[in-house]
Amino acid sequence: MKVKISYKGNTLIAGIIGELDHHSAEYIREKIDAELVKATTKNVIFDFSKVTFMDSSGIGVIMGRYKNVSKLNGKLSVANVNPQLMRIFDMSGLRKVIPVYDNIDIAINKM
Repeated sequence: MKVKISYKGNTLIAGIIGELDHHSAEYIREKIDAELVKATTKNVIFDFSKVTFMDSSGIGVIMGRYKNVSKLNGKLSVANVNPQLMRIFDMSGLRKVIPVYDNIDIAINKM
């Protein structure tokens, strides 16, 4: 499991590679939170194009970052979610709170 961090303006793009589960949740949380303290970071996009699995810990990571970004008056969204993970987003209610886009470019344009 890895997190590839990149920026587009003041938007942090966190590309998750591998499984987003209880084994990797703390690492991902720490990595993204370390970037959020930078004055230039306002918005966050999770790139799920290389996520192979997600459990409830992954939902917690996303919701926790959503709350942190909201406190900074920023926005959080998710892009490139495969159909299997989309079912988890739907069942958990994440899509009612967090926008999900087909790709990074659309997500950036909606920020």
